[in-house]
Amino acid sequence: MHNPVPRVAAIHDLSGFGRASLTVIIPILSTMGVQTCPLPTAVLSSHTGGFNDYHFVDMTEDMVKIIDHWKALDIAFDAIYSGFLGSPRQVDIVMDFIGTFARPEQFVVVDPVMGDDGKPYKTMGPEMIRQMQSLVSHADIITPNFTEAAFLLDEPYTDYLDERQIKEWILRLCEKGPGKVIITSVPVAGRKNLSGVVAFDRDDGRFWKVDCAYIPAHYPGTGDAFASVIVGGLLQGDSLPIALDRAVQFVSMAIRSTFGYNYPSREGVLLERVLTNLRAPVTASSYEMMA
Repeated sequence: MHNPVPRVAAIHDLSGFGRASLTVIIPILSTMGVQTCPLPTAVLSSHTGGFNDYHFVDMTEDMVKIIDHWKALDIAFDAIYSGFLGSPRQVDIVMDFIGTFARPEQFVVVDPVMGDDGKPYKTMGPEMIRQMQSLVSHADIITPNFTEAAFLLDEPYTDYLDERQIKEWILRLCEKGPGKVIITSVPVAGRKNLSGVVAFDRDDGRFWKVDCAYIPAHYPGTGDAFASVIVGGLLQGDSLPIALDRAVQFVSMAIRSTFGYNYPSREGVLLERVLTNLRAPVTASSYEMMA
């Protein structure tokens, strides 16, 4: 039976407190008219960004049982979207999942969550990074930040790459399998108040970029929000540059809406105040095609 709305399998962790991962992904995709079927990789009392002594439940074995039930139900997905994975075993499970639930016209998005600001997260040792390098070969679209792109390519982290070098990195990532590569948090030369999102679509051979104004605050979950808007936009029929614009505008608005309050940054952006903006068309595009 044809599903009247797009359906996504979202393979991420679930935190009871703090806006990150599935508590961000589900409302964003639902607002964009997408049914989200969560496959939790872990359940936590709070996310790990700024909270201590959180309770953590590893869902690895439960993932297998959930997947077995979904197989029995013969569920079809229009997209598969993975994020934080806690162990090499979970990466293997996701690769098997992609193979099992593959179908025509479907796309697979891998957000290779491994680190930021040049440093890996605590759970991301060399074996996990190698596994993530394998996982991206199964993806149609990947959304690493600048740090994660370096890890995927076994490159040292640097504060800056020029346009020629960032294009080289993107083309090397495409050689690993994905047809669309989107790198976030790319430094902009000579502009400390800016960072950029740079993307490439192998189907038409074009590079795109959108610059983002820097705001002096860090909010967990903004990467999840960005990738989720990309998924929702593409399922709605957005072109890649419009999906980029939509995602950058939404995350920027969420950050600005939150920054004006004296609000604990570790709790994430005030998503509830800006969700309805996802239903509006993109009216002012800021993307540029890179020569």
